[in-house]
Amino acid sequence: MKKITIITAILGILFMGDAVAQQTPMYSQYMFNMMNINPAYTGSREVPNLTMLLRSQWSGFPGAPTSGSVTYDSRVEGRNHSWGGQMYYDKLGVEKTTGFQGFYSYSAPFERSTLSLGLNFGMLNYNINYNKTNPYDVGDPSLQTVINKFLPTAGLGALLSGERWYVGLSAPALMKTKVSSDGQAVIQQAGAEGHYFLSAGYVIPVSETVVIKPSTLLKASSGAPLQADLNMNIWVNDIIGFGGSYRTSDAVVGMIELKLNPMFRLGYAYDHNISDLVNYNSGTHEFMLRYELGGKQGKKIVSPRYF
Repeated sequence: MKKITIITAILGILFMGDAVAQQTPMYSQYMFNMMNINPAYTGSREVPNLTMLLRSQWSGFPGAPTSGSVTYDSRVEGRNHSWGGQMYYDKLGVEKTTGFQGFYSYSAPFERSTLSLGLNFGMLNYNINYNKTNPYDVGDPSLQTVINKFLPTAGLGALLSGERWYVGLSAPALMKTKVSSDGQAVIQQAGAEGHYFLSAGYVIPVSETVVIKPSTLLKASSGAPLQADLNMNIWVNDIIGFGGSYRTSDAVVGMIELKLNPMFRLGYAYDHNISDLVNYNSGTHEFMLRYELGGKQGKKIVSPRYF
């Protein structure tokens, strides 16, 4: 009965009044594909990258979120321009979002650092099927509809990086897009109610074979407390990386990444809730696969190579 009560409460919050259509799906392994939170990261590794992320949140919890994305980015050879694209989906209960985004960044090199400015833009399909809410009042007409809308998305970001460090500031979901209960889209201007991310990281060489990589991500949005991800990863021989994260008031995370060969990297993360939700799920599983098209030719990655 407790689980049913919680599920009902969550669905009630989600579907009361207007539904917010543009969200930013979060991944525990965001630091290995930061285009999800900052478009200025596009092309920063200087070799073409294809990255896939799959996330199954709150295992065992009915209607729990699932997310996935396939992202590609590349730098124009001999130029300071980079481009990329992403297909993604995000599902929570009876709500589903799928979409495509394009990315562009321009990098201005300095003597010891590089400043990159990026944009993301695209279109999403927002679908919510109220018929699947299993309401107590089956005759309620407001719960007998299906909303299906195509909506624009846009964001921007900046990234300052050196050989062993980076600092980024971004707003990947500038538009505050809502869909009313009667299916009408309302697109508002960007402002204080958007989502904002501040990220930073550093590589500390310990020996010729071992490096330590601390990093952090601060997330701010209107109506929610400031949240921080505090991360620490260790790389050995540039072959295996392992570490963990602490997400304030939410979860602790363990993760591992394996370099299968010069082109393929495989990653896995497990989230364990520290909030009240820990009593209603068995954790979150997340998988990552990265294909570096330039790895076979041994191209040097000039950006912070462990990010």
